[in-house]
Amino acid sequence: MELPGEGSLGLVYRARPETADPHRPATYALKLLRPEWQDEPAAIRVLAREALVGRQAPHPNLVPILASSVGHPPRYLVMPWLEGATLDKRLHDPAQLGLSELLWITRQVTAGLDALHRRGWTHGDVKPGNVMISPRGHATLIDAGFAERGGEITAAVDRPVMGTCAYMAPELLASRLRADIRSDLYSLGVMMFEAIAGRLPFLGSTPAELATAHRTAAPPRLRRIAPHTPRALSELIHRLLAKDPLRRPATPAELRDWLIRLEIATFGSDAVA
Repeated sequence: MELPGEGSLGLVYRARPETADPHRPATYALKLLRPEWQDEPAAIRVLAREALVGRQAPHPNLVPILASSVGHPPRYLVMPWLEGATLDKRLHDPAQLGLSELLWITRQVTAGLDALHRRGWTHGDVKPGNVMISPRGHATLIDAGFAERGGEITAAVDRPVMGTCAYMAPELLASRLRADIRSDLYSLGVMMFEAIAGRLPFLGSTPAELATAHRTAAPPRLRRIAPHTPRALSELIHRLLAKDPLRRPATPAELRDWLIRLEIATFGSDAVA
């Protein structure tokens, strides 16, 4: 097995079955809890939640969980190996995304969120590092360990690590977290703003400063930073970044309809995000 990736809780190995031809590429990813987290209840909950969501919400834009062992060590998940790179690596590439490609990727992520929403889930950690882009442009939303059922409330202290604060909705940056699909859409808006502007909409030198900015500060006007941005797209992103969840699109399906119209309007455009 190869170790091509690691996170705060787990190690990700590229693997193949023992009976597979060793000369052929390994086609599976094995996500194994780090040794120091193997017996931590909060970490086990994250792994178990990812396994559950992967089984309950099959969709082409969500990574499936093919097998899992969370009841006893070693605790792990088995997934298909996804070729390509995460969106955050694409955002730091000098050859930036075009607007039409960004909209296409965003619409695919929205389709994955819609599949979760239809089954009563929110993702809870939408960010560029959790969006895998294949060489052909297929987007897959990964790492659903922070997913919550609609209406579920989780104490922040029950999480071994939080979702990335830079992308979290203001209503989640509190001592108790209420899952809502519109919180995922806010995170998607932060991601789109970053892709176009080349910077995050909210900045802070500490997590506390960043959380305060999400809760109280107005984002900079996108068209002042990136004047080439179509007005309709800028308006949609600022709507996604609304502090009040009721001012955001109500569902991923509603957002998808907006994105389809914007994709048509920008089709063939050479504008760079």
